[in-house]
Amino acid sequence: MTQLIDQFGRSIDYVRLSVTDRCDLRCSYCMPKQFRDFHEPEDWLSFDEIERVIATFTRLGTRRVRMTGGEPLVRKNLTQLAARLSALPQLEDLSLSTNATRMAQHAQELKDAGISRINASLDSLDPIKFKQLTGGKLEKVLEGLMAAKQAGFKPIKINMVLMKNINDNEVENMVDFCIEHGFTLRFIETMPVGDMGRKASENYIDLQLIKTRLAKRFDLIPGVMPGGGPARYLKVADTDINIGFITPMSQHFCATCNRVRLSVDGTIYTCLGQEHHFELRPLLRAGISDHELEQTIRTAINLKPEKHEFNENPEKVLRFMSYTGG
Repeated sequence: MTQLIDQFGRSIDYVRLSVTDRCDLRCSYCMPKQFRDFHEPEDWLSFDEIERVIATFTRLGTRRVRMTGGEPLVRKNLTQLAARLSALPQLEDLSLSTNATRMAQHAQELKDAGISRINASLDSLDPIKFKQLTGGKLEKVLEGLMAAKQAGFKPIKINMVLMKNINDNEVENMVDFCIEHGFTLRFIETMPVGDMGRKASENYIDLQLIKTRLAKRFDLIPGVMPGGGPARYLKVADTDINIGFITPMSQHFCATCNRVRLSVDGTIYTCLGQEHHFELRPLLRAGISDHELEQTIRTAINLKPEKHEFNENPEKVLRFMSYTGG
């Protein structure tokens, strides 16, 4: 049982670990096209530092870690870090969030290193629209997804950030695509995180409307998926496919939030919708002991707020998602 209980009684057993703030795409809701204000590599936590922090989290009860970015596969030798983390005795689940552009080259070695499942961002199946939204090539993502499927990752979850009048006309096609390939599909509401997120939120669409629309074409029944995330699932009858709905705006899940984020520069962020954070890197490089590190993490967890304030105070969060980790 986790020893990390925040002041509102929530068990914190899930860490989203950013290994880089850099990315080879420029998604419209995440990072400006000309953005170059990245952290310098010397400010990144080293693999040794990451392993030490995650090992401390696992001693305190964390059982799930998801490696994120930016795009995590931009970081060199990521499979070495994955192998080190997957070997931690208390860690039960190591997963990866990716845009899949580099997955074709790395899928099998990542699977061999101990990553069991992946989440992949895919906001459009239209090559022209995909280019407009991300600056990248759809064919590279599809090639990466097929390589992940071949390598045996299961489940493979497709994350689609839904934007009104931009890609909401593709939801049925995306369901068909996931049924064809055996992927889990998750729709995500836009969130006003930073300037890019606020601009994207101008195209916000309530996912309850999407559920109603999908039910007209697909026979949807209650579904469930293992994992530590916030998605609420429906299953497409007579298939093995689940459709998840991640609704931070229309139906927030703050009361059951079980996670914190560790950024590439060693900052613990306790909520996407608040500015509460705790910087570990200076303490690590000053020689903090293991016991002191445990106490510091407990202190950081106690900063976790009761809920986000996206609806009440959308201007509050000023950072980019790539800084915080996906």
